[in-house]
Amino acid sequence: MLITENPVACYWRQDPPAFLNKQLHKQLYLGRAAINIGMSGLEDQIQELEAELTKTPYNKATSKHIGRIKAKIARLRDEAVNRAMKSSGGGEGYSVKKSGDATAVLVGFPSTGKSTLLNKLTGTDSAVAAYEFTTLTVVPGALEHKGAKIQLLDIPGLIAGAAMGKGRGKEVIGVVRSADIIIILVDVFNERHFDVLIKELHDAGIRINVPKPDITIKKASHGGVRLHAVGTLNLDIEEVRSILSESKMMNADVLVRGGATQDDLIDAIQGNRVYVPAFIAVNKVDLVDKERYLEIEHDIAGRFGSPPLMISAAAGYHLEEVKDAIYDCLGFIRIYLKPHGGDADLEEPLIVRSGSTVQDVCTKLHRDFVYRFRYARVWGKSVKHPGQRVGLPHKLIDGDLLTIIVEH
Repeated sequence: MLITENPVACYWRQDPPAFLNKQLHKQLYLGRAAINIGMSGLEDQIQELEAELTKTPYNKATSKHIGRIKAKIARLRDEAVNRAMKSSGGGEGYSVKKSGDATAVLVGFPSTGKSTLLNKLTGTDSAVAAYEFTTLTVVPGALEHKGAKIQLLDIPGLIAGAAMGKGRGKEVIGVVRSADIIIILVDVFNERHFDVLIKELHDAGIRINVPKPDITIKKASHGGVRLHAVGTLNLDIEEVRSILSESKMMNADVLVRGGATQDDLIDAIQGNRVYVPAFIAVNKVDLVDKERYLEIEHDIAGRFGSPPLMISAAAGYHLEEVKDAIYDCLGFIRIYLKPHGGDADLEEPLIVRSGSTVQDVCTKLHRDFVYRFRYARVWGKSVKHPGQRVGLPHKLIDGDLLTIIVEH
């Protein structure tokens, strides 16, 4: 039905005439075709550049050229992902309210046992079946371990091309990006292809098990590119200029603290990367013999850089180790709250992430505490003497006792 804003203009109160319907469908079809053609062109360009990158040996003479190719690939890939997300429509995403001390998400191919693992770890009733795509939405569960309350999410299986929107990739990737830890779950039948999952996460701007590089880039109006480094830096000014030029940045001040690679600099320029800890778990190990078990374990350890957890969700094998791995990867610390003039509560510590400040604790306890904050006192390893007076930026350490004084 079409109703114009002008009351005098004619309007339809029924469906538009058939001839107009055909025109509308034709325009819609042509629009989508244009998007598909654009996507195809971008993917072809990316493949050509990747082929050139593979053929080019890295040395001092080629480092500038390689940096520019990498920057161009990153720009084109981000453009391709954005186009794919737009062309997938404006349908509703997965609405998941975060709860607990942290959020963990199960990422894997369809039918690898994610739902079974969620059920065993949390007691949640997530649908389980022996066919692919049993889980069609996000199923949350609550895991309590060592005093921490962890939200565990079972999401639809990830497939090749998810970063480009395939298989509800837009919604699935959105949930993964907001997680505090990723559990990459494969089984003994598809473990060789775990690198497909890692590539999809990487293409979607998710960096696993790497620290966020400390790089600051400030655009300038003149003066060219100026590079400042704190510590040893393997990049030279010509590489930095070449990479920045791909983003049309001819004048900028670049400050790098600590080491940084070309890829780190490109990620800093793009500005949409997230850095998340992760580990691999191999499910259904009860279905293979000991020789195959050890072969899988050795293969993944060599390719991923750390040994996987070998589990069986259905049989309950090594599930406590999964809980410990989640807890350890999240880097929790325990803070004991001490009321002003009273004794500390040593029975139920407050669980927060490593590196948390007094401000983070205030925010977690009550939203008004930051605004009403006067000062805090700390007993523990993070201070020089017991009961030291500290402010909101003070970083806490595991086992600290904390008293917060607020205005009444």
